[in-house]
Amino acid sequence: MEAERTTVRTPVGEARVGWYRAVGEQRAVVALGHGAGGGVEAPDLQAVAAALPPLGITVALVEQPWRVAGRRVAPAPRTLDAGWLPVVEELAGEGVPLLVGGRSAGARVACRTGRASGAAGVVALAFPLHPPGKPERSRAEELTGAELPTLVVQGARDPFGRPEEFPDLPAGTELVTVPGADHGFAVPKRGAVTGQEALAVITGAVGAWALRMSAGRE
Repeated sequence: MEAERTTVRTPVGEARVGWYRAVGEQRAVVALGHGAGGGVEAPDLQAVAAALPPLGITVALVEQPWRVAGRRVAPAPRTLDAGWLPVVEELAGEGVPLLVGGRSAGARVACRTGRASGAAGVVALAFPLHPPGKPERSRAEELTGAELPTLVVQGARDPFGRPEEFPDLPAGTELVTVPGADHGFAVPKRGAVTGQEALAVITGAVGAWALRMSAGRE
């Protein structure tokens, strides 16, 4: 499916949105940002963008201004937030529940800004709970401080935080494990699931959660 592309001006440059429109009646919009080491071409983001429109859910993949400008290194969190909020505030004008999220650093942005954006919930793909090998540098407060219904989808082998490393999560937060998956949701060739099965776990979890969230706001 080809995306419809639009741009949004932000205080830190121009962001780009790839729209994957709902098939039939639009029930919700899911806005997803990318990580610090890659863009919206990440397999999990692309899989969600392909799987949700037939459910009546529009997916908007948001490219941060630093990526649009061709820079290779992500800026500081405050700059990432400034490049995200104007985009999702515009997406909120679709007239249906807005769910925000992203993978890795994009998930952190969505957690930090979720309430300010007026979103109904947050989806965190591969939330980077801590830098690899440094569990003492926890970012759990960003996740638990979202104060919105939250879905976390985490690889069982993620060096940035395995599912069992997460603290007790607030009511309204769901944690889904992708068997054998690492931070990019890649799985071993002879693992418990195939790469396609791992992506199906992700899209199934996000799709079902988004439908529940849209039903709760109707």
